[in-house]
Amino acid sequence: MATSGKHGVPARTDGPSDETLGVLTPTRPRRRRNPVQQQGQYVGIDLHRRRSVIVRMTPEGEKLEVVRIENDPVALSLEVAKAGENPEVILEATYGWYWAADVLEACGARVHLAHPLGNNWGNRRVKNDERDAGDLADLLRLGRLAEGWIAPPELRELRELVRYRAKLVALRSGLKAQVHAVLAKEGVRVPMSDLFGVGGQALLDQCALGDAYVVRVESLRDLIEVYDREVKMLEGRIGNRLDGHAGYQAIQAIHGVGPVLGAVFTAEIGDVTRFSRPDQLACWAGLTPRHRESDTTVKRGPITKQGSKLVRWAAIEAISRNQGGTVLQQRFHRIAERRNNRNIGRVAAARKLLHLVFYGLRDGEIRCLARDAG
Repeated sequence: MATSGKHGVPARTDGPSDETLGVLTPTRPRRRRNPVQQQGQYVGIDLHRRRSVIVRMTPEGEKLEVVRIENDPVALSLEVAKAGENPEVILEATYGWYWAADVLEACGARVHLAHPLGNNWGNRRVKNDERDAGDLADLLRLGRLAEGWIAPPELRELRELVRYRAKLVALRSGLKAQVHAVLAKEGVRVPMSDLFGVGGQALLDQCALGDAYVVRVESLRDLIEVYDREVKMLEGRIGNRLDGHAGYQAIQAIHGVGPVLGAVFTAEIGDVTRFSRPDQLACWAGLTPRHRESDTTVKRGPITKQGSKLVRWAAIEAISRNQGGTVLQQRFHRIAERRNNRNIGRVAAARKLLHLVFYGLRDGEIRCLARDAG
């Protein structure tokens, strides 16, 4: 017979008690939670030249481990393996990130590349490697990461050749400027436009200079010959890699774009389909005006210059050489006269030239020139 319980509720006596020492006994067994290691983890890597800091955390932001390693593919693979299968890994696009991205992708990680200029780190009182790696993981975890594009290894090699050629040409220009400076010190007049052409070389052979100046000029001429040989070698290798590239051949139909500038556009832009429209390509190249907007106030300034320096140079160089043909030439003069500034007109025409480059790389041909450039 059941006895009356508290508040007059009959107490059960024919089964196991629901109370033991005042603690309720669960009516069903609790399910065991999955361990943290089985959840998708986020890994932030602060990459340096010799050593790196790795921070692992849960999707909720709980920090699991902080490790410092020597930069080595095996050490990096072992640490990332602790995060389980297909972890989200973030590293910054700074010094020497190529090898780390390749190792991480080989390990099955989803690799993300943080843009150095696109992420707001805030005004932190404490800045160290652990905080940097943790902040990278937090930006990725919260969906606030300004992410860069990871070019495939083949494209990175092409970029290496194109950028190295541009570097050698810049150094060679500096050597040529030194020759002009030495001649100016000795009062030698240079009547020709190209001092390093046939006539200019004859002038350098015949002009009378002091002993110290002769030594310097001859040394500079020897170095320029070496640079000429290396630049020619690089141009051959770049041409072989781009042989049969439809987009590379198509953009050379644009006035002012030849093999050199075409190689710059092809290598630096890479997969043009990552841009949905040509305006995005122009913005990525840093050729769009700076925009500041708050409430009802809108301020637009000069171009941002945040992006590929080589692409920006190539676009403006193409306009400076040939002004982009008839259609872009009309646009250049119209804007230059209206703004009374040739530089503004040149930048506006270069921005439209990138529209043609976009369609040429995407479709393998330049179509509707007047419509797209007008």
